[in-house]
Formats: sequence, structure tokens, C-alpha cells
Amino acid sequence: MKQYRREEKRIARREKKAGEDGEVSGEGLMCFDPKELRMQREQALLNARTVPILSRQREIDLEKTRYPHVYDSQAEAMKTSAFIAGAKMILPEGIQRENAKIYEEVKIPYSEPMPVGFEEKPVYIPDLDEIGQLAFKGMKRLNRIQSIVFETAYNTNENMLICAPTGAGKTNIAMLTILHEIRQHFQQGVIKKNEFKIVYVAPMKALAAEMTNYFSKRLEPLGITVKELTGDMQLSKSEILRTQMLVTTPEKWDVVTRKSVGDVALSQIVKLLILDEVHLLHEDRGPVLESIVARTLRQVESTQSMIRILGLSATLPNYLDVATFLHVNPYIGLFYFDGRFRPVPLGQTFLGIKSANKVQQLNNMDEVCYESVLKQVKTGHQVMVFVHARNATVKTAKSLIERAKYNGQISYFLPTQGPDYGLAEKQVHKSRNKQVQELFPNGFSIHHAGMLRQDRNLVENLFSNGHIKVLVCTATLAWGVNLPAHAVIIKGTQIYAAKRGSFVDLGILDVMQIFGRAGRPQFDKFGEGIIITTHDKLSHYLTLLTQQNPIESQFLESLADNLNAEIALGTVTNVEEAVKWISYTYLYVRMRANPLVYGISHKAYQMDPSLEKHREQLVIEVGRKLDKARMIRFEERTGYFSSTNLGRTASHYYIKYNTIETFNELFDAHKTEGDIFAIVSKAEEFDQIKVREEEIKELDSLLKNFCELSVPGGVENSYGKINILLQTYVSRGEMDSFSLISDSAYVAQNAARIVRALFEIALRKRWPAMTYRLLNLSKVIDKRLWGWTSPLRQFSVLPPYILTRLEEKKLSVDKLKDMRKDEIGHMLHHVNIGLKVKQCVHQIPSVTMEASIQPITRTVLRVTLSICPDFTWNDQVHGTVGEPWWIWVEDPTNDHIYHSEYFIILKKQVVSKEAQVLVFTIPIFEPLPSQYYIRAVSDRWLGAEAVCIINFQHLILPERHPPHTELLDLQPLPVTALGCEEYEALYNFTHFNPVQTQIFHTLYHTDCNVLLGAPTGSGKTVAAELAIFRVFNKYPTSKAVYIAPLKALVRERMDDWKFRIEEKLGKKVIELTGDVTPDMKSIAKADLIVTTPEKWDGVSRSWQNRNYVQQVTILIIDEIHLLGEERGPVLEVIVSRTNFISSHTEKPVRIVGLSTALANARDLADWLNINQMGLFNFRPSVRPVPLEVHIQGFPGQHYCPRMASMNKPTFQAIRSHSPAKPVLIFVSSRRQTRLTALELIAFLATEEDPKQWLNMDEREMENIIGTLRDSNLKLTLAFGIGMHHAGLHERDRKTVEELFVNCKVQVLIATSTLAWGVNFPAHLVIIKGTEYYDGKTRRYVDFPITDVLQMMGRAGRPQFDDQGKAVILVHDIKKDFYKKFLYEPFPVESSLLEVLSDHLNAEIAGGTITSKQDAMDYITWTYFFRRLIMNPSYYNLGDVSHDSVNKFLSNLVEKSLVDLEHSYCIEIGEDNRSIEPLTYGRIASYYYLRHQTVKMFKERLKPECSVEELLSILSDAEEYTDLPVRHNEDHMNSELAKCLPIELNPHSFDSPHTKAHLLLQAHLSRAMLPCPDYDTDTKTVLDQALRVCQAMLDVAANQGWLVTVLNITSLVQMVIQGRWLKDSSLLTLPNIEQHHLHLFRKWNPVIKGPRVGYQGPIECLPELIHACEGKDHIFRTIVESELHNTKVKQAWNFLSRLPVIDVDLSIKGWWNDSVEGQHELCIPTLASDKRDDNKWIRLHTDQEYVLQVNLQKVHIGFHKGKQDNYAVTPRFPKLKDEGWFLILGEVDKRELIALKRVGYVRNHHVVSISFYTPEVPGRYIYTLYLMSDCYLGLDQQYDIYLNITPGSLSSQVNTEVSDAFTDLAVK
Repeated sequence: MKQYRREEKRIARREKKAGEDGEVSGEGLMCFDPKELRMQREQALLNARTVPILSRQREIDLEKTRYPHVYDSQAEAMKTSAFIAGAKMILPEGIQRENAKIYEEVKIPYSEPMPVGFEEKPVYIPDLDEIGQLAFKGMKRLNRIQSIVFETAYNTNENMLICAPTGAGKTNIAMLTILHEIRQHFQQGVIKKNEFKIVYVAPMKALAAEMTNYFSKRLEPLGITVKELTGDMQLSKSEILRTQMLVTTPEKWDVVTRKSVGDVALSQIVKLLILDEVHLLHEDRGPVLESIVARTLRQVESTQSMIRILGLSATLPNYLDVATFLHVNPYIGLFYFDGRFRPVPLGQTFLGIKSANKVQQLNNMDEVCYESVLKQVKTGHQVMVFVHARNATVKTAKSLIERAKYNGQISYFLPTQGPDYGLAEKQVHKSRNKQVQELFPNGFSIHHAGMLRQDRNLVENLFSNGHIKVLVCTATLAWGVNLPAHAVIIKGTQIYAAKRGSFVDLGILDVMQIFGRAGRPQFDKFGEGIIITTHDKLSHYLTLLTQQNPIESQFLESLADNLNAEIALGTVTNVEEAVKWISYTYLYVRMRANPLVYGISHKAYQMDPSLEKHREQLVIEVGRKLDKARMIRFEERTGYFSSTNLGRTASHYYIKYNTIETFNELFDAHKTEGDIFAIVSKAEEFDQIKVREEEIKELDSLLKNFCELSVPGGVENSYGKINILLQTYVSRGEMDSFSLISDSAYVAQNAARIVRALFEIALRKRWPAMTYRLLNLSKVIDKRLWGWTSPLRQFSVLPPYILTRLEEKKLSVDKLKDMRKDEIGHMLHHVNIGLKVKQCVHQIPSVTMEASIQPITRTVLRVTLSICPDFTWNDQVHGTVGEPWWIWVEDPTNDHIYHSEYFIILKKQVVSKEAQVLVFTIPIFEPLPSQYYIRAVSDRWLGAEAVCIINFQHLILPERHPPHTELLDLQPLPVTALGCEEYEALYNFTHFNPVQTQIFHTLYHTDCNVLLGAPTGSGKTVAAELAIFRVFNKYPTSKAVYIAPLKALVRERMDDWKFRIEEKLGKKVIELTGDVTPDMKSIAKADLIVTTPEKWDGVSRSWQNRNYVQQVTILIIDEIHLLGEERGPVLEVIVSRTNFISSHTEKPVRIVGLSTALANARDLADWLNINQMGLFNFRPSVRPVPLEVHIQGFPGQHYCPRMASMNKPTFQAIRSHSPAKPVLIFVSSRRQTRLTALELIAFLATEEDPKQWLNMDEREMENIIGTLRDSNLKLTLAFGIGMHHAGLHERDRKTVEELFVNCKVQVLIATSTLAWGVNFPAHLVIIKGTEYYDGKTRRYVDFPITDVLQMMGRAGRPQFDDQGKAVILVHDIKKDFYKKFLYEPFPVESSLLEVLSDHLNAEIAGGTITSKQDAMDYITWTYFFRRLIMNPSYYNLGDVSHDSVNKFLSNLVEKSLVDLEHSYCIEIGEDNRSIEPLTYGRIASYYYLRHQTVKMFKERLKPECSVEELLSILSDAEEYTDLPVRHNEDHMNSELAKCLPIELNPHSFDSPHTKAHLLLQAHLSRAMLPCPDYDTDTKTVLDQALRVCQAMLDVAANQGWLVTVLNITSLVQMVIQGRWLKDSSLLTLPNIEQHHLHLFRKWNPVIKGPRVGYQGPIECLPELIHACEGKDHIFRTIVESELHNTKVKQAWNFLSRLPVIDVDLSIKGWWNDSVEGQHELCIPTLASDKRDDNKWIRLHTDQEYVLQVNLQKVHIGFHKGKQDNYAVTPRFPKLKDEGWFLILGEVDKRELIALKRVGYVRNHHVVSISFYTPEVPGRYIYTLYLMSDCYLGLDQQYDIYLNITPGSLSSQVNTEVSDAFTDLAVK
């Protein structure tokens, strides 16, 4: 209590300062005024009188008057009590009662408005900030209530509850909070629109529409989009994303957040939730509000995000409870205004009719109603009479007129004859509505939702202009339209509810809303509300309207459904969480305040004040119920809930628990359409619909006229009635009786939803016929068309009679497609319609499907299905996004669906007719079935479907796989068996494990080839070492090569072996990868080469002239099962080539293959020439640590939501399987690592110890975090969660690895590369999703099964665990596939076919293949050939007879060679057999490029390409097609393109080549990249760029194009330094930017002494080098004014290492007047005058000379430390050797004469360039360029002036000397 008081005083003080609040009740405490004290005492006594003696109520009541913003007069007024209609009640003061013969009347006079408090200051709009002014345009000031709440609403983030009477301006209060939210996202004059969403929940659709209009208008100036999201107004995902404010109904919002994961993004950026009419809590729809609020509050707590809740309600008694429920701080956010704050005070009159006889009652009501109306009209007021059915409006109006005429009082009602009366009369006559016309002359009119919009508008206008005195209307007028009258009469309180199917009492909400229309703010002092009801209901309405019954919660009734929704959502997973969840509901607040109502005895409540036990009891009961209905699985022992498909479907489609029970009972795989309608009719959703006597006749006629299917139950039963209504709805039948119309609408709306749900259930149960039927039925209900009508009825443009004719003529869509438009016109007797019909026919979505099947094993088929759209797109008909389809594979004989998925054909695919490819696996069984069907059915269109048959007639299944090697029970072998102490010392164990023991002899004591298949983690590396040791022992002079598939693996092996083999054994180990290329000398010395497949392939391509390739005696290939992946072909080629080399050199090469357990090890072994002795293929279960695998399926079409739904299960898996041991989580992308980590942190936040995964001192951790670069990592590591992916900086990655390996952080989230690259096992491995986004095909594809096995293999740490655990979370449709293959190894197929041409080209260029026959033989060496024979169907080979195989292969070779010939790589000889390599083929092979790239170079390079053109050619290289373009990156690309210099085709932003181009530009412009992924992508692009450029250079040089060659060298320099050529070369200095250049321009040396150095402004690097003279202090003086020390150091470090080269030139050759045959001439290199004859050098025509270039390095800066030959390349990811290009060209002719690449110049280097002189004598100027291959701005050029004179005959002899000079281009 004390704290409350303190808090309150603090607030009181604050409020005073703000000078804003009305009554601070704290004032009373300050002064001792006796009167005041006495009043308070009396008040306390009074309160005590109404309070139960034993309860907590007492303190609450004492507190009640103390909240600052509560203006509650009722609290003081509870003084008088009375009996009314036999019930005792407390009444407000000043009440008048009258008891007449036919009625009892209670009159509550209107209350005086509340006097304005002295601290109340109205808020004027002009005083607000700009945003507020824009939104409240046209208003001068806020009203009283708005001014009072202004401070809290507009300037704080507090949750608020505002209780105020109708019409008090609550909408503008909502507006204030909206503006506050917008202002929080307003930065630098821009509203950040995608950072927030505002959700406004309105109870009725009509209201939602009105609110949408209101807010749209107000917020339009701010550019905020407001959209309605209700049952009527669906929004697409992208529309929701583009909207900032959604106006929705409770149910709709509940559904949207139930799938929260689906719209995770959505529910997570909601920042403000406005709930209108919160007092709905006690109506039927209350539970929905409770579940929304509970969900929001839990989200706030778990994600620590800020969601503000604003509740708006009418005045309600227990506002404190509601405030507690909404988490409102009662001292700040609770505002309660009673009736005195109505803009127009309201007097209320209650009339209870006493008669009990129905007819009499109605009569009396009319009588009383007439009197009340007359009384008002006499005093000149307008009246609204509210009735509760549309037809009652006319009846009432007519009966009132009759009474008036009968009593002769009609004159009072007649419209006043004003000037504009005539106009009004004219308008009325125009109206179509007869009743409006009849009633108008008497001054009456009607208004209901059944009237046309224009008539309703007319009536509203007439009423507001005063032409109509009495308006009889239904309640829609009160809700939807703001039309006030002085007096409002509610006649009768019985209302027909379709939902209940009977008459119910008019809800208090409606009464309040209707009364809210009483009193016109501008004209009336007060308004009057009169309610005429029956006597027995009088007390009911009195208590309601004087607010004496606290509103209670209705949540218990729908507890089952709401709990199921939370379980399906994944927010509740066990009893404990469910109990906590209930504590967020209003139910919980009320259960504690009023336990008896909820069946909790007083005793129980005292024992368990927080109701923990009671809630648990509730949850367990409901859990059992749901479990029985199979909606969840509830394990009572552990208290865990898990969701089932049925439960998820029920939750998403909002289907009640009882309905699901009905379905379980009635629904099976063989029901007809009729049965389905009957089942749907029995759903609980329709329980309320009753059959009424008066409807039976009409239902009968509906049954005869419109029902196409039989109706069980007939007209008498309610389910029969529902069935009739539903069928009538589909047949578009008309109904007369009002109750039937409203029932029908209700039925149709719900049935559509229920049938959809049934469809999903059938699909999940895999019943094909049922699924198909239900999908069609759901479309039948949506479109209101029976399935047998013509599909063209779905187009509204075709007139009905045409459609009828089409159906009579039985013209199907297919027939119409084949007919011409005039034929159609003639058949329909309407010539012009033909075209329209034809267009419509082609707009019906249709697809063509082609399936190709490949057997993977004898029981699994892979299906590749290409789906091609075959219709024309029309935005009016199809929208702008795409057409959704369902597809499933069914087995007609077993009646089963094997695979199903949902896919969308996008508009652009339809327009470009581009096919979509789906790949999936399905089971097959022996004996083979005859066929399967693949069925595609449109999700929206009737009659749009396609079937494709998979035929098994010619399918050849692969051979059965041989058995695995059994693991023998051997005595473990001690390490001493190695027989060499040096080797033994390398191992930290004493005995080999069982697998190693079994293979030891073969590996260590024999030379036979070995294939070892064993599960990950069984010590295969040791096996590799054994084989290497054998080489060291037996063949010490030769080399061992170890090939690992990834650079990361190579690094790992290097780190290990550098230490163990190099340092301890003294053998030289060398790494050979794309990043590290050592020079020849060190390779020649190496004993062990560790490399990647591509690199070794590139190296061994020219094995003839590389000695070290021939010295290899053992090739160890790790992870050889990767043969089947896309990089597999390289391995095939290496092995084939190795065998080829060894057959040539006659030196055997031993091959050792290491892999996981294989299915078809025998094939691999045959191919590797392995006999039975060398083949060890253990089964997957032979793991050193046994593995327990759990597979969980997750539904959901879309990848992102599905991933999000896996977060909670991931957390749970960690909790249950490995709460304290290390956990590895594999995800598919870097983005997923981040999202998963953040979600896990959110779950941790709700735990007692959120840092439970961090096993080190937090302070230590903080130090480590300080060293990191990645901001996300800093956040996650603090919670003990590491992230690991290629996008991290090397050092960050190392840190994370260290922390994880040493168990400092418990959880590591990594991308799949980690599974291969780094060996740190964990106790639990979670694979979160098994697909990744493939940028090439732009869709999600499955991980190769090898990757999944590899990831699982990381589970279980041999040293610590006796068992590992793997949890695999997959898309539910793939669950079966994984179940099968995780235990049964996957066969390895070859993928050589796709890249055969490139490999053939390499062999042709290397001279291995010289004819077509050689090519055929070459293929027979490959693994592909082995598999072709074993599994022919997989490779589309019909049968395996000798001839067909031969034919197949020769076609293959032919096709590849033709491709190569088209790419200018080879030439096929005249005889059509022999093959010659061409220059381009050699270039492709040498630089390891694809032949398409070289072809593109040949076709696009021109004699004079600019750097821009070259850049675009570079980025179009085939090598970049694999660059991933991920989701939404096309948008990022278009944004990025805006800030880059070169413009690109705007339609290509989703192309990988465009992305490569952008990344290169961004690299050169040093632009900010939008996300970390782009950094790694840039690395990938740069990695390839040099290779591609070098090849480009060779192509251009081969053509002799000087300009292009020079520009390509410039491009190389640009790429390496990351600057544009046109930038100043000074910018390549680190830390020097554009704005520093002026420092260099204005620099002047301080001249000391005679030796004057460089003077004048510095514009480029050479000038700067000259100026500094190698002294850093000079450089420092230039830049120190703007750079601090470390940056100057970095820049100087770069500058001082730049190479400065001096060039001397001389020419060697033959002159006819020389004494000796040979001598040499020096060439002056300093520029001299052109006319100076001495510098022209005389040479003879057509003669070979050699230009000798002497390169001398000048050491200016003495750069400390050993000089290495690496260039300084701060912007380039790889180490690059410094090198030079020497280019000799003739500028006038733009012709290249010679090109030479020169390596690193250490001190002195001589290069000879030979060239031929021209044949025509004359003067020529040649230019020699010395271009750096890595620095910008260091190029030099020298002109050589040649005077060519004719030589004598004898000089001709020399020409034969050099014919070695055939090919200048290739070095």
C-alpha cells in the first residue's frame, strides 16, 4: 500500500507540474477540512455497507476513489435502492418512477455536465508539432476528454484503457496514440514506414470500414496507408507489407496471429494495438479478444519488444479488472469518464410492458411507442425508432401512420413545407424503393441494410435536413452511420440472431451504441433514449445501463480451441506454459476477483490464491479432450503437448473442437459430394441455426428448385436446413424470408472455411479422391457454381444467355480452344461474342506437365516435373501476383497420395511462358505398379486442372546393392604396431579403434587401392595417415597428394599436419589451393601436398611438363562420396587422369578413397580398381558413438514461416536432449543463423537464468566481445550462443570456434559448410530445415543427403558422450524420405554429363584425346560409365545391350564436341574423326574456365573495348551464373544500382550476372553494401575475376588488339586495388579519400640546402614517391593535419612498399653493315625531340629482332623486414604476387606486337621480347608499356623510334633462325 501511495504522490506532483489534470484526489489529504473529512468517513461507511465481510474487496474499495484520472460519479451515487420489476437494485439519484396499467416506467434524468476543473487546459491544434497539425487538419482544438488524456496518449508509451460514453470522441484519442507511434519513427524528416505497423481492432465489419475511411483521410497527408483486413477484404502478403495501419476484426486478427509464424514479420513489427469496444469481453466474442491480448502480452515479454495496447470502451463497472488485464498502470494509463462527459447529456427512460400475452404485448408496444413518438414530435424534435428486423421497419412505420391518422394527429408528422422541400420531393420520386415513396409524404421513412446504397444515402440526407420527422431503422444505422437525432426509441429488445438460430436479448453494446445517437451536439442541450421492453426484462436493462454488473469472462467455453491454437502456434508446449498463458487472460483476473462464478470454492481459493492448481486442472482436462480428438498429442507423464496436423488445420481454419470430433466420427476416404455437404452441415459452427415453423414451406420450395444433391434430414432438421441453404447459395437461388437470408449468409461464410479445412485434412491423410473432391467443392462454394456447369461461368464479362447456350451445346473448354472465334460466334448465334469467348477460354489457367523419373534405389524414384503455364494473363481476372496450384502424386490402385505440394505460377512466368521445375522423391514398390498419376489442380479456378501419367513400363531398376562389410570383433591393435617410434609419438591414444584395427594391415603393409566407407567420426583421418606413412617408409623420394573437397578442410588438415608431420617428422607439407599457390621450387621439395579437387585438376592438366605430378605415388581422396554432387565430376576426372598417367609412365599410383558409408561401394571400388581386399564399407551404425535420431515434420508452404515455426521446437530440443552439453544447430543461410539466434535469445529471456548457456565469467566475455567486428555476434555471444558462417571475419570465426570447442558457449548456430569444414562435434546436433535457397534456379532446393549425413555425423563426442543425438526438422512432406535414407545409405550417381564438354576440352588441349575414339575410351574410364551400366534409367538409357550403350556414348561425345566446336575451342578434322585443340580451347583449359565463357569473349570483345564494356563482359562470364541471388535481393540490387555510376538493365536485377556487375562496381566505388552477405559474395566474385580477366587478356592479345589489351590490364589493376581508373591513383593509399586530395595539391616542400627534390603539387603516386624520397616524416607532414597516427602508418606502409622500377632498353639483332654477325643497340629512354635524327634506330625490313628490357628495382624506402613477393592489396581478399605486363604495340595502327608477363622483380630482371620488323621500309614508332598487374598509377611507357631500311639478301637467312615464335599470345 505504501508503495502505491508513494507512487501516487509522485504522480500527483508530476501532474501538477504539467498543470493538466482535472481532479487530483490527493488534494483532499493535504488540508484538514472537517467537512471534507466527514464526507470521506461517510463514504467509507457507505462503501463498507456494500462489501462482503470476508474478502479482499475492502482494500480495493478504499483505494477506488484514488486514481488520478477516474471521474466516476456512480461511486458516490450508490445511495438509494429500490425494487423494480421484482428485483432489488441500487439506483442513481433523481430517479422518477411511474407504474401505469399497461407498463412500468423508470426515468433517469440527464446529468449536468461535469464542471470544468481549474487545471484542465484545452489542447489547441496549432500548438502541436507538424505531424499532429497535419493529422488534425481542420480542427481547432481537442475536446475535454481528449485534452485530459492528451499528455499520456501523445507523449508516452504507456498502455491505456479509456472508458468513456459513446460519442465522446474516442476515435481521436486512438488518433493521438497513432501519431505518437508515427513520431517515434520519424527521422530527419522522413517517416520510416517499414519499421512499424498499427493494428486497430473494431468489433464489426461495418465499423471497420468506417474507421478505415476516417483514418485514411486523416493520415493521408502523412503518407500512411490504412487498409481494412476483414472477412470481406482480404489482403495479399505484399499489400500487408506495404500498409502501415490495418483495421481489422478480432476474429481476423486472431487468425492472422495464429499463423503468427506465417506472418512473423507482421506480428513482430506491430508496435501499437488498439482495441475498440473492449467491453465486448463478456459477449460471445470476448474470448477472441482475450486470446489476442494474451498472445500480444506474451510476445512483449518473450521478445522484449514494445507493443503498446490501447483499450477503448464504453463506461463499464469493473474498469480496474480490465485495466489489470491490459497491463495498464492505473495511476497513469487508466481514464474513466462517466455519463457527465457525454457531449450531449442523455436522459434515459425504461418502459416495461406488463402483458404476458404475445399479441397483446406487441399491440401495447406499438401503443406506447406511438405515444412516446408523438410526445417528441409535438415539441418539434426528430425521432429515430429502432426495430430489429428489416421487414419490421415498414410495418412499424405504417402502424404509426395509421395510429396518427386514426387519432387525427397526423398533422404533427407532416414534413415542413420549406423552400427546398420541392427538391427533396423530386429526389424521392426518383427512388426505386416503393416504401420510401409511400412513407415520405407523411414525414416517415425507413432505413436498413437491405436497401440500396443510394436509397440509404437519400434517407440519411432527408433526415439530417429535417424533412423526415420519424425514421424507423435497424441497428446497422447506429453502427455504420453517424446520424444523430434528439430522441431515440428502441422498440422491443428481442433480436433474431442467425448465430443462435433464435431470438435473443438485444446486447447492451447495441443499446449503448443506439443511445449514443441520441442528442445532436450542435443543437440539443440533452438527448433522450427510450427503451421499450417487456416487464421481465426491465430490471435486466436497468442494471446493464446503470452499470452494476461487473463484466465476466467467457473464456472457459472456448478454452479448448484457444489452447489448441497456442499449441499449434508453438507458444505453448507443456502444461506449465499453458498455466502461465492462462494467467494473461481476463479469465484469470476475474477468477481471482470472483472465484464463485467460475466454480471455485472459497476454501480452494484461500488454499491456492494464485489459482495455480485450478489452472493446471483446467489445462489437463482440456488437454485430454484435445488428445482424444487427435488435435494434439498430450503426454501426461511429462506434461508435453505436441501439435498434430489435425490440430493445426483446426487452428488455422478456426474450427471448433466439437466440429473436429464430428469429423473424426463421420469423415472417411470414400464420401460423395452429397455426404460431404451432409457432414459439413453437422458442424458445431451451425449448432445455433434452428428450423422455424414459418420457414418450412419456403425451404421446401428451395429444396425442389435449387438442391442438386440429396439432402439427408430434410426440411425438418436443422442440419437439413443448413444443407438446403448451402446448396441454394451455390445455385444462386433467391430467398424471401429475412431470417433465411441472414442464415444463408452465415452458412455460406462458414461452410467455405470448413470445406477448406476438410480438404487439408484429406490431403494430410493422403486420400486422393477425397482431396480432389474437397478442393473442387471448396471452389464450388467460393464461386457459387456447380462443378458440372461450364467453367466459363467464372467470367462476369460473358452474358448469361451465352453461357446457357454453351452448356446446351456441350462445348467443353478444350473444344473451344481449338475453334476459331467466328466458328464459336456462329454456333452461339451471336457473331461478335466469339472473340470474347475465345479470350476467356484462354484465360482459364491451364498448365502442361512433363515428368521425368530417375530411380535412385529400388524403392525410391526421383521425379523432375516441369510445369509450363499455358494461358494468357489478364490482371483483371488473375490479379497481379500469381495463380496458386496444388499438385499431388497419386497411386490409383492403392488409393494413396505419395507427395503433395502447393506452388504458385507467377505472373512473369506466365507472360514469359517459362517452365517451373519441381523435384521430389516418391516411393515405388515391387512388383511395379502400372502407373502413377500426377495431378495439378488450380486452387481458385473450377475446371482448371491437368494430369500427367508416370508410366513404369520401361523402367529399369538399379541393381541390388551388395552387403556392407561386417565389423569383426578383433582385439584393438596397439599403436606400437606402426613399428616406428616417431609415428607412435604422433598419437595421443594407445590403441586404434575397431575400424582402424580392421583396415590397418591393408593400408600400412600393402600397396593395393583402398576404399573405406565408414560413418563420420570413425577416425578416417588416421587411415589417411597410415597410407601416407607407408609412402614415407617405402618411397621416400616420391610425393603423396591428399585431396579434400573444401578449402576449409584443407586448412584444417594443414593446421594439424604442419605441426605433426612437418615439425615432428621433418617432412615438407604444402598447401595448394585457389588462395595459396606456392612456387614450383617449394612444390618440388614437398613430400605431402594438400589440395582441393579443382586445383589439382588444373595442375595435373598439363602433367606432361610438370615433373612433380609424375612423382606422385599416392592419391588420397577424402569424402569421395561427393562424386554425386555438382563438384563430383572433377573427382572423376582426377581419378581417370591419374590412372591414365600411371598407365603412361608405368609407375603405379595408389588411390585411397575415404567416404561415409555408401550404398553402391562395389561400383566405386570397381572404378578405382579395388579388389575385395581393399574394399571396406561399414554400415552407418558402426559409429564410435551411437546416434539417436529424431525427425520432426513441419507444415507450411513457405520457407521463411516454416523456419520460424521451428524456433520453439529447436529450443525445446536443447532443453530436453542437451540442457548442459554442447549443441550445434545447422541452418541453411547466414540470415537464418541470425534469426535463429535472436529467437533463441527471446526464449531464453523468459527463463529464470537467461544466460544459462554461457559457461564463463560475464566480464571475461565482455572483453572478448570487445574484440569482435560483427554486431550480431556481440549480442548473441553474451547469451552463450555463437554464430558461424562464411560471412564472418576470419578472426571472429576463430574466436567463436575457440569458445565453442572449450565449452565456453554452449550453442553454436552454423551454416552447412561448417559440417564439412571443421571438426568440432557436439552432443546434440539440430538440423533446422533441410533446404537452401538456390540462387541459380531461384527456389529452395534440398540439401544433398550427404550433407545431412555429414551434419548428423557431428553429433556425439567420442571422448565425452556414450551417445549422440540428432534432431532433424524438415518440411513435413519430406519426412518419409529422410526416415528412409538416414538409415539406408544413399547411392552415389555421377553428374559428369552436365560438364562433360569442359573436361573433354581440357583433355584435348592437354593432348590426351586426339580423336573421337579417344573420347569414347576416355569416358569408359569414368565412374559415370560404371553407373550408366548399373542404373541406366537414371541416365535416360533405354537398355544395356552393347549397341545401345555404344550409340548412347557416341551421341554424347558428338554433342559435347559440337558444343566445343561452336565455342571455338576445338576443330574437328576433315575425316570427321581427328580433333585439334584451338587457342581458345587452350585458354579455357589453362585458366580453368567454362567453354561458354571463352565463346562469349570471342564474340563480344572488339578491337577497342572501353573499361566499362570490359566490366560488363567480365560480369557476364559463365563462372558467375552460380552467384546466389537470394530472396528480395533483386530489390536490394536495384537500390544499390542507384548509387553506382554505370546504369544497368532495370529488368535484370534478379540475374546473377547483374549482381556480379553491381558488386564489382561497388567494389570499385567502395560503396556501402546493403548486407553482410554481399561482402562474402563480393569475395566470391573477386576470387574468380582475375582468372577470367587473364583469359580475356589472352583472347585480346591473340587478336592483336592493343587498346583492349591495355584496358584489360587497367581493369585488373582496378579490381585488385578497388578504385576506378579515372580516380586519382593517390586514392589507392589506405585511408586517403577524395576530400584529402587537396592536401597533396597544396603541398610545397621546405627547401633546405642545394639538393632540391620534387616541387609543385602532387597529383599521382609516382610524384608522391618522388617527393617523399623514402622518408616517412615528409609524408607525415603532408597528411598529419587530417589523419591520425595509425592511419598515417597504414598509408605509409602501403606507399613505402610500392615498387619503383627503372627501365633500360636495347635491341639485339643483325645489321648488314656490322662487323660481327650479332650486336646490340641501346635505346634512349628519356624523351627527346622527334626531329632529332640520332634517336631513330635503323633496322632492316622483315627481320626478327629482340628487344631486351632491363628492369632494375630502385629501393627508395627501406621497407623493414624480409621482402616477400606479395603485393600490398588492402581491398583484395586473396594474396597476390606482384607482377608486370610488358606490352609492345604500335599506337598508330592500334596493334599489339608482343605481350610478356613478368613475375616479381626482386632486384634485377632481364626480359627479351622478340618481334618482326614490318616488310615496308619507313619510319615507325613502337611503344613499350610496363604495366603493373596489381597497382594503379605505376605504369610506364617508352616510345621506340624505328627507321626501317631494306636489308640485303643475306639478311633473309636469319629469318629461318626463329620459328619458335609461333604463338605470341600464350606465355
